Amino acid sequence: MTTAPDLLFDLTALEPVGLPYAPTARLILPAGDLDDPEYRALWEAERHRGIGGSDVAAILGMAKRGPRRVYEEKHGFKQPDNRFMRFGRRMEPVVAAEFEDETGLKTAMPPGTLGHIEHGWARSNVDRFVLDSFGRVIAPLECKNHSEFVARQWDNEEEPPEAAALQAHWNTAIGGWDHSYVAAIIGGNRLRVWRQDRDEELIEELFRFCGAWFQRHIVEGFPPPIDGSKDTEDLLSMLWEVKPESVEEIDVPTADRLLGDFERARAQVEAAEDVLRLVKNEMRDIAGPSEIVKDTAGRVVWTNKQNGTFASKRLAEAKPDVVAAYTVMAPSLDTKRLKAEQGDLYRSFQARQLLAKPANSKKKGA
Repeated sequence: MTTAPDLLFDLTALEPVGLPYAPTARLILPAGDLDDPEYRALWEAERHRGIGGSDVAAILGMAKRGPRRVYEEKHGFKQPDNRFMRFGRRMEPVVAAEFEDETGLKTAMPPGTLGHIEHGWARSNVDRFVLDSFGRVIAPLECKNHSEFVARQWDNEEEPPEAAALQAHWNTAIGGWDHSYVAAIIGGNRLRVWRQDRDEELIEELFRFCGAWFQRHIVEGFPPPIDGSKDTEDLLSMLWEVKPESVEEIDVPTADRLLGDFERARAQVEAAEDVLRLVKNEMRDIAGPSEIVKDTAGRVVWTNKQNGTFASKRLAEAKPDVVAAYTVMAPSLDTKRLKAEQGDLYRSFQARQLLAKPANSKKKGA
């Protein structure tokens, strides 16, 4: 295998010469086996040195993955490979094959990671190249695979969801092509295909915004502001190895501000929950014994079906003999024993629980 110094991208050695199949791109890292630890280390190092297509929507706040996660990953935080990531990679040949059958166009494997010849930090790992009848590369193809649970997000025939669209536009920008494709298999058996024309105004804005973000947060090392996304919540819960009983000291104005915001937000949530409960109770009252409610135009406007969570505790109180007859013994993890015998391991899998002290609380004896 080629050694790291031969493959890693040297921004100072760039010349404004593109590839025959990608006029505005250079090959940074040849394709390899991501299951090979040595190659994966090279691949991850290159990902840390630039902004890729999967980062763009996250940086712009238009994806489940947030800006803070991109920042932490570029600075060394490793998210373990999971089943969804592996399935996504393994489904790419299937999506590409279905794309070929649907469009009549042929596809080919890209040679590796591409970098823009002018914006050296801008990277792209194209899933497939789309070829013309002469075998020439004419566009990048972004392959997606999603479950039926998110089908509604992919039902727009005019354009794909924002994150996928931006990733395809980014690929177009890196390679210098005049259009791109997105193909998605939904629910395992439905194919969606979109063609996107090159958008110079969008590409210019992406390079401007992402370039400034890369300079500020990756080169200079300033973390982006914390946001309220679920992804950032999950990230912060596992970002640090907690030191028991350690103390972080902050200034009084910051503490008062955060505690005040916390109390106000909690009160707003509780008030909103009361309003939502009121609306749902009115809907239940209208439905009465009926499972389906229709308006006078014949539309089903809501349902109130008896198919929710099973009330096993209520059944046990009402019919203990039936519960006894249908009770089975099941394997269970002995967490008490695990905690007693392997405390460090147990602690490493415990969730962190944030408990805010009321802003007007006082220390004992004060």
